[in-house]
Order: sequence, then C-alpha cells, then structure tokens
Amino acid sequence: MNSRKNMLVTSGFAAAISLAVVTIAVWLVSCHYSRLSFDLLNEVCSEMKEQEPGTEIVIAAALKEYTEGNPDGVSDGEALTKLGYRPSDFVGASYRRNVFFAAAGLAAGLLFLLTFWYRNRKESRRIRRLAAYLEQVNSGEAPVLSISGEDDFSKLEDEIYKTVTYLYQTKDQAVRAKDNFAENLSNIAHQIKTPITAISLSVQGMKTGFDKKALKQVEKQLTRLTRLEEALLVLSRLDAGTLVLQKEETDVFTLLVLASDNLQELFSGSGASVEIPEKGEMRIIADMDWTMEAVMNLMKNCMEHSKGGVVHCSYAQNPLYTEILIWDEGEGFASEDIPHLFERFYRGKDAKEGGIGIGLALAKEIVERQNGTIHAKNRPEGGALFEIRFYSH
Repeated sequence: MNSRKNMLVTSGFAAAISLAVVTIAVWLVSCHYSRLSFDLLNEVCSEMKEQEPGTEIVIAAALKEYTEGNPDGVSDGEALTKLGYRPSDFVGASYRRNVFFAAAGLAAGLLFLLTFWYRNRKESRRIRRLAAYLEQVNSGEAPVLSISGEDDFSKLEDEIYKTVTYLYQTKDQAVRAKDNFAENLSNIAHQIKTPITAISLSVQGMKTGFDKKALKQVEKQLTRLTRLEEALLVLSRLDAGTLVLQKEETDVFTLLVLASDNLQELFSGSGASVEIPEKGEMRIIADMDWTMEAVMNLMKNCMEHSKGGVVHCSYAQNPLYTEILIWDEGEGFASEDIPHLFERFYRGKDAKEGGIGIGLALAKEIVERQNGTIHAKNRPEGGALFEIRFYSH
C-alpha cells in the first residue's frame, strides 16, 4: 500500500469519525436549546399570568395557533405545563430539520466507517492469502498463484509469482548442476584411473629391467592425461563464463583450411585426406581460434571413422544462417549413440581406444556460445555427418 493511499484512508477515517461526533453534538445542542427556549417561554407566560390574570386566554390562543392544537392531558407544573404543552411542541420545523441533518450526517459517517471497515477487511484477507501462499512456498507445496482482480495488490501478487517462479527455476538449476557435477566428477575419476593404472603397471615392469615398450606406454598415457587436463580446463572456463570468445568476421574457407592443416600429421598417419571445395567468400561472426578447435574435433571424429577414406567439407550461406557440413565415408554412427554424442565423457560403441569423450562436447559448447547449432546424423548414402549453423541474428 503506497503512502498516498495511506494518507487518503487515514483522512477518510478521521473525516468519518469527525462527522459522526459533530452530528451527535449538534443534535444534543439542538435538544438543549429547545429545552432552554421552552423554559424561557414558560417563565414569561407565568409572569404575565401573575401580573395580568386576563391574559391567560390570549396566551393559550396564541400558543394553540403556534403549535396547531393542544394535546390531551394536562400536567401539573408551570404555566405552559398546566396548559398541557411540552418542550417538543415548540420545536417546529427547525427542530425537524436539525434532526434530519443530524441523521444524514450520522448516516454519512457510518457509511464512511463501513466502507473503511470493508476495505480493511478485504485487504486483510488478501494479505493473509499471500502470507499463506508464501508459507506453502517455504514448505515446497505451493500451487500456481492465480492473479485475482485489479487493485493495489495485483502488482504485488505478480511480483511474488515472478519471484517464486525464479526461485523454483534456480532450485532446479542448482539440483541439475549438482547432479552434473557428481556425474562429471565420477567420469573424470574414471578417465584418470585408466592411464594411472597403465603407468603404474609400466613402471613396475621397468623396475625389473629397462623396457622401451613400457616407456612408450608411459609416454602415451601421460599424453592422454595432458589432453584430459587441457580439455577439462577449457570446459571449466566455459562453465564459469571466463572463456571470452572474440566476435570477429571469419572467412569459412580459411577456417576449414587452417583446421585441416593443423591435423595434417594425423591425417597422414591414418591414410585419410580432407576435401575442402572453394565456394567463394562467406563470412561468419565467430572466434577464429576456438571455432577452429571445434571444427578440428569434428574432423578428427570423421577421420577416425573413415578408415583411410576422405573427410568431406562443404559450406553454404543464406539470409538466415551460414551452414558448414563435415562428413565421412565410413559406416556412420550407431543409432543408439546419436542422442548422446555431444554428452561429456560419452564414448560410442565404435570409439577409438584412448579417447576421452570430450571433443564433441567441447565443439558443441563453442558453437552454441556463438549463436550457432550443431547436429550429428547419418547420411542416406552412408557415413556420419556433422551439421553446423551460425545464425546471422
């Protein structure tokens, strides 16, 4: 309730009380004034009768004409009383007007008070309802709050609903983050355990005599741990929002060529090759280095499944988005793997030995943080296909 409304309600309440008090006071004063008038007239008439006994008839006639008749029943007392008159016989129209105005004022005051009482009761019910709703929120059993009416409480109800909705969303996000953290921690422990076990076995074997094979195994596992460490650091920076992606114009063809050049040694070792057609200048707004990292991860995945074949790249542009396609000529993804390909630490049934299952997840994070989407599917002609779209707006 705002200060202006408080002032109006207080003023109205004070006016109602004042009006009722003034009305009662006016009525009491009017009654008192009528009694004084009667007593004064009574004294005058009594004195005139004592001094001029013959005036009694004249006084009675005048009084009868003024009061429009004398009521039956004569009481003992002063002159007017002996003639059968009462104070009410002399009030006339002015008294009735006073009574009318007093009744009207009292009714107006009571109406003010009744209006104030009804409004206060209605607002008290709304406050109790909101308090009960907040208690249900605290106990986790709150239903959806329905906005009732358009008044000063409507905005409050709307803000409470928004706040409660936000709290529930925050709670759900916190629960999901906790679950994801526990799952990631378990996966990290599993990923670290494998190379550590291999290194331990190799070291034990080297204690009995120098073995180049064991040394190479140690080096291999150390390289795997290094890649795991680097990938985890990147993912943690993405999750924390500390990895700043530069927004700059990047040529798509240049992006694909640089990514393939960085993988040239791997492609030569596997016998695979990359095919990137020149389709003219097409630009996207993205971070060159990190987008290239994402593309490299997709190319490596296709290389591992192409089995010495060709990894194809293509790109196109329209007013809505720029599309980049990367596919291979292998057997494609297993149908049960497709929904989970971009999950962290997920390794498909045909995953290469030594992989850690972070590359595709990292690629997805990088693309989506640059107003893009990434999808994986199997081509009708055979082979796995990655589809990237960078939207213009």
